[in-house]
Amino acid sequence: LLQAAQGGVTTLCTGPGSANVLGGTFAAIKTVGIRVDDMLLKADAAMKCAFGENPKRCYGASQKKMPMTRMGTAALLRELLVKAQNYREEMDAYEADPKNNKKPTYDCKLHAMLPVMRKEIPLKSHAHRADDIFTSLRIAKEFDLNITLDHCTEGHLIADELEKEGKGCLVGPTFGAKSKFELKNKSFDTPRVLSEAGLNICIITDAPVIPLEYLSLCAGLAVNAGLPEEEAWKAITINPAVITGISDRVGSLEVGKDADVAIYKGNPLTDLQYTTKYTLINGQIVYQAE
Repeated sequence: LLQAAQGGVTTLCTGPGSANVLGGTFAAIKTVGIRVDDMLLKADAAMKCAFGENPKRCYGASQKKMPMTRMGTAALLRELLVKAQNYREEMDAYEADPKNNKKPTYDCKLHAMLPVMRKEIPLKSHAHRADDIFTSLRIAKEFDLNITLDHCTEGHLIADELEKEGKGCLVGPTFGAKSKFELKNKSFDTPRVLSEAGLNICIITDAPVIPLEYLSLCAGLAVNAGLPEEEAWKAITINPAVITGISDRVGSLEVGKDADVAIYKGNPLTDLQYTTKYTLINGQIVYQAE
């Protein structure tokens, strides 16, 4: 976290990895502190689900069980969402009239899904390929869920279709090797193409794939590929704050917000030799260059 603050990153959205089809809850936290309890900005920010190669590799290739295919991943997710939908209906009925309705048997997994099923937080779909992106959107429609599109690696190939959906697109990690077949179309053109389509884009590092302190470098490489600099700044400040539901506190400099500020010598989006002079979180200096 200190390295993140050295790069001027003050807030992050973090959660479980992509081995499971449904991974768990994401949280928004500040990049300074000793106990996560004191760092939390939003405890329940999104519910992670994963498409593509990772669930297949973990279970299909390694353990020879579902999901072994992309269809298997979609089937497992649908099966869980049906259970979560039924659990929500039972819980809603009980909460509306506890005298005349039986309280459902507590299920910790399904209970964690209640904010998703009630559209209080989005399903956070991690998908690279266009077909996986479309699958995740189709499932979200089937169950009437909010959804964000993380990675969105082939988003530039289907920008016109994504524009019709109007969902937040969190692009990355784009820097680095094309380590999986589903990354063959990875490009720094993606943020520009999606922005030109009118979509609310973010640029992410998927840390530790790319260390958090290099967030501005990723935004700068998108600028180098044609994304307007102002849009690149939005993609690492206010846009992710809006999508995460924390824009009332962070993402821009406004009266009443948390006073999270990074001060640079040079422009981190265009100058390779820029320096982070100060990083302030909650109005306090947490990093100062020597």
